[in-house]
Amino acid sequence: MSGKRRVAGSYFVSTLSIALVLVVVGILVFILLNARSISEHVKQNIGFSIIVKDNVNEAEIKKVQKILDTKPFVASSLFISKEAAAKEFKQELGEDFEQVLGYNPLLPSIEIKLNPLYANNDSLVEIEKRLGAYDVIQEVSYQKSLVEYINDNIRKISFILLIAGAALVLISFTLIRNTIHLSVYSQRFLIKTMQLVGAKPFFICKPFIQNSVWFGFFGSMFANMILLAAVYVLQKEVGGVIDIMNQDILIMMVAFVFVSGIFLSFVSSWLSVLKYLNTDLNDLYG
Repeated sequence: MSGKRRVAGSYFVSTLSIALVLVVVGILVFILLNARSISEHVKQNIGFSIIVKDNVNEAEIKKVQKILDTKPFVASSLFISKEAAAKEFKQELGEDFEQVLGYNPLLPSIEIKLNPLYANNDSLVEIEKRLGAYDVIQEVSYQKSLVEYINDNIRKISFILLIAGAALVLISFTLIRNTIHLSVYSQRFLIKTMQLVGAKPFFICKPFIQNSVWFGFFGSMFANMILLAAVYVLQKEVGGVIDIMNQDILIMMVAFVFVSGIFLSFVSSWLSVLKYLNTDLNDLYG
């Protein structure tokens, strides 16, 4: 009975160890996938203003707006008339500038939100050249330094996350390999005995690999339960700011954790058994 308890305890510890490692892997995957989503959201808010000439009527401006909406670089557009621009400016200024000046100096405009693929200075320069062909357009206005700043920071953050991800995957593999290795270590003499009586390497490895794959399966299942519960709790806290319950991202995270748990357990078990198959009998006592 005590032997069965020890075996059950060993299985539980191995499964729990793998689950905890996979939770960390899942968190990283979740952050990486959401970082991409957030960067696209930030880029979608990058835009520019098309200032229209003062003598152009509203119907003609809206015609140009419809043409622009068909362009691949446009995510959305908004027409702002002279009157709407003046009203907004008065609210910001806190006084009626038209009474002071005697007229409305503001021009109508079309506010463009960019497709994330075009949210960079090179694309904006090319877009500005194309828009110069429209006679009704007086000027294209955008903050070049802000666009450059956003893209530089997104590149830096993405690079840091990729480096951290690579390091974490390596560490995770090492931890899972050590966990599996410990479970195989206790049966190293059995492995060697089977080899000495003529058993094929595949026949010897098969039961150990099967056990390890089950460790990986149950470990990844527990890890995904913890991760999904954590995402649900986090969503309740930040739901008013950003939606992190993206179904596609959650599916990719769960799938990655399952595949990682099973694959890393399989590889770790295979390498551990091969190590003892290639070890001299006398060295097993060390």
